[in-house]
Amino acid sequence: MTLRRTVSPACLSRLLLAGALTCAGVAAQTVPAPPLETKPPVKKEEPAPPAGLESATVTVSAERPTNRIDRQVYDIKADVGASNGSAADAFNNVPSVAVDPDGTLTLRGSPNVTILIDGKPSAMMQGDNRAATLASMPAEDIESIEVINNPGAQYGNEAGGGPILNIIMKRTRKPGGFGAVSANGGSAGRYNAAVSGSYHAGRFGVQGGANVRHDGRNSVAAADRIRTDPATGIASHSTQDSRATGLNDSAGFNALVTYNLGATDTLGANVAYSRRTNDARAEDRYINFGQDDIADSNYLRTTTRTGSGETRSGGARYEHKGQNPGELLKLDLRMSSAGSSSDAAYVNAYTVRPAGVRDSRSRQANQADSRIVDFTGDYERPGDAGVLKLGYKLAKNSNEFDVRYTNIDSVTQAESTNALRSNRFALDQTTLALYGSYQMRLNESWGVLGGLRAEYTGMEVAQLTSALVSDNNYLNVIPSFFVTYKATDQTNVRLSYAHRIRRPGANDLNPFVVYRDEFNVFSGNPDLKPTETDSLELGIETKTGVLDTNLRAYFRQDTGLISERKVFISDTVLLTTRENTGDNHAGGLEFTVSGKLLPKLTVNTSGNLAYTEQRIYSAVTGLYNMRSATSLTGRARFNVTLSEQDQLQVSLNAQGKTLFGQGYRDPNTTVNFSLRHAITPMLNVVLNVTDAFNTNKVAISTDTDVLRESNVRRYDGRVIYLGLSYRMGGITPPARRPPKA
Repeated sequence: MTLRRTVSPACLSRLLLAGALTCAGVAAQTVPAPPLETKPPVKKEEPAPPAGLESATVTVSAERPTNRIDRQVYDIKADVGASNGSAADAFNNVPSVAVDPDGTLTLRGSPNVTILIDGKPSAMMQGDNRAATLASMPAEDIESIEVINNPGAQYGNEAGGGPILNIIMKRTRKPGGFGAVSANGGSAGRYNAAVSGSYHAGRFGVQGGANVRHDGRNSVAAADRIRTDPATGIASHSTQDSRATGLNDSAGFNALVTYNLGATDTLGANVAYSRRTNDARAEDRYINFGQDDIADSNYLRTTTRTGSGETRSGGARYEHKGQNPGELLKLDLRMSSAGSSSDAAYVNAYTVRPAGVRDSRSRQANQADSRIVDFTGDYERPGDAGVLKLGYKLAKNSNEFDVRYTNIDSVTQAESTNALRSNRFALDQTTLALYGSYQMRLNESWGVLGGLRAEYTGMEVAQLTSALVSDNNYLNVIPSFFVTYKATDQTNVRLSYAHRIRRPGANDLNPFVVYRDEFNVFSGNPDLKPTETDSLELGIETKTGVLDTNLRAYFRQDTGLISERKVFISDTVLLTTRENTGDNHAGGLEFTVSGKLLPKLTVNTSGNLAYTEQRIYSAVTGLYNMRSATSLTGRARFNVTLSEQDQLQVSLNAQGKTLFGQGYRDPNTTVNFSLRHAITPMLNVVLNVTDAFNTNKVAISTDTDVLRESNVRRYDGRVIYLGLSYRMGGITPPARRPPKA
């Protein structure tokens, strides 16, 4: 893209120094400074004007960077199947990111990942809402995904404190009208459709979209568990075979309005809403074996669940451009909420009945609500030596959970509340933060960015069922530091360090025992302390011929790590809880290689070789044992231009064996295909095949002194979508009449 502007010589000197194009008579257009980007985005193609001239014509070429000093940026529009895929599908094309069919997301093998939308936290991306949102959000609405492994001072810690995946939503600023519509049908009755559009004229702009989706994943699972009594050494054996079915519906819309008050001030407002169903039917066969390996208990548990969820968000923002080049003030108020409710009916029917046990019926109602109010201010001022950024954050995060368990008498059908399995719990969190950072060029080769964040958090935990209330306060000072060295015109070296805080979430703190089924229960730990993480990363980015390569070495140390622990509370019931397990270490090498190998072949490959250490509690010795694992994860995407109308994309995803909880997660490999055919320049037909060879599974093995368990879950692997997408553009706004003389 080439921008042509007429600027004065004085302005030109400031432009090259500060990396911003803002002078009298020139529209504000921020251009990053060369040493802090992968490639110099600003290039002066004409000599400076002769002395005495008032102005000169300068051509500025702007390239969209793939990397910045503190993050990697991945463009989603390059995905052939984006028109009928979801946000989860888009994430699965980002290096070192994996999303399971159940919505579990990991980065470099770690589930401790924060997801932001346009740089801000949202209730729809927290807790159990995240998986549903990723499955229903259209990939077509996403502009790019930023991977921020070492977040800087402008990012808070209230949503997780680990690495950040920042979803940048599409924002159209082109004058005129544009639109897109897509409709897709899939296997087993799946379908989705979306429409989006924008119109900008003069000072006013509006854009938005709506979507519907009928989708989901059926699954089958098998678990085999052996419990060893630490006192007697006697082992007991049980199995569980499960089947779950049910596709669900979702629908949503979003809208954004902007208005320019003048040359320096802009107002904006946005709203979004989505709703989804959460219906399912499941069957679980539980068998307990005696010492002679003959079943002494065998029953089938049937579950019928109905439910729904809603997400709402809205916000307002104000931007003011100062008199100095690149000076900008942003005020942003955002509110979001996510709620879900479900009612599950259970029937236990015995084939082998223990003494004194009969068939039973029960019901469980779940209600979960979370709300976030986030008010931030950010100020940026470029100077002769560098760029100063200051900001603040005021946030309120509220979560409430209500579980009501009802027993139903199999003879009289009378209902009674089971107080041991019913619970209400609430967590309120208030955050106040101030941050500052300074980015400067030391010379033509070196650039640095340093930042410091002071963050105060107040927490109030209310166990409403037990009428117990406790509170806790944290005050943390969080530094970050980034260095870029431009070794050659084609090579950059980057070094970054960040200190982060991961505070326990609402479910982590709730001490009440929540029954998932008769064999498995979960409980939080109100005594949890925050995890502190120090992360260091060194990267080399270069271009060799037609290939762009990135190699990053990283190391992470967690102090007071919050991790999973499993203990038996009876011969057959396993409790999963959380605890601080001490120091843990992880490191590795990550690479990406991309480029156009042939005129009709583009390749994007990535891999991650990771080493992780984990502390495991021994119920026999009462001590912690350290264990480690090395895993290799790889990804390759091939885009082939078959003809002027046809483009094929093949994606291979492979995850190596990794540490997971108190055990290991087995390797997993999937292959996806996408084919796009242009019927006309505006109309395309797209075919997507997910998990073409039906290999997707989640297999986890746990091995401790008291528990050996293998758990394998397989999903509807192969899913096929075929659809049409149509783009409209070039609706020109009416010409503005010149003012009357």
